[in-house]
Amino acid sequence: MDAISTLQSWLDDASNIVFFTGAGISTESGIPDFRSPGTGLWTKMKPIMFQDFLASQSVRDESWRRKFDNNSTISSAQPNAGHNAIAELSRAGRLRAVITQNIDNLHQDSGLPDDAVIELHGNASYATCLDCGHRFELDELEGRFQRQGTMPDCEHCTGIIKTATISFGQAMPEQAMSRAQQATTDADLFIVVGSSLTVQPAAGFPELAHHLGCRLAILNREETPLDPIADLVLHEEIGQTLAFAVGLNA
Repeated sequence: MDAISTLQSWLDDASNIVFFTGAGISTESGIPDFRSPGTGLWTKMKPIMFQDFLASQSVRDESWRRKFDNNSTISSAQPNAGHNAIAELSRAGRLRAVITQNIDNLHQDSGLPDDAVIELHGNASYATCLDCGHRFELDELEGRFQRQGTMPDCEHCTGIIKTATISFGQAMPEQAMSRAQQATTDADLFIVVGSSLTVQPAAGFPELAHHLGCRLAILNREETPLDPIADLVLHEEIGQTLAFAVGLNA
């Protein structure tokens, strides 16, 4: 409780808060961690590399089969107390940004404006053409895929259509990385929530915040490699902890 009270005090004092969120904040909404032993999607099937996706229509079709088979888990999920607590700080005008490794759109669903969410690994709730950037909604694409048994090319430019996520082997989005670095530089309180902090280069942002002298707090159920340098570490349930610290009922 002392640690939670400290977090509450820091939240009250800060005016440029940056959250860095990972899968742990969304598991309480029923979305499994991709890496969880036995339950994570990557423990059940080998991830598809970006280069293989580009090179083969059959690989692209397998990627889309997986997407539509597993899409209901994400599409039916709702923001939980952790997402709502962060959104409350945004409404209070004290949130600088949310840098997220998640692709589930739950921060936006909780009420955060799009420009407050920096998605390092993209977004699984829609797709884009890799050439012209045209946006496609998943319901439309699923209908096409089921009718034709394959994913057709973009009708605007014949480019390849892909979910708006960053795949293994795909370059990190330059604009999002630049925005995340600027937000980290501007922060007066940097809070890691639900991330194992093992995926680079994304995990470098908390280290940068610490290097710049910003207060660094880590809220995660398990230990992380950056716990030793953090100013505050809480191994607690995420939703109820954030809700209490922000003054909401979990």
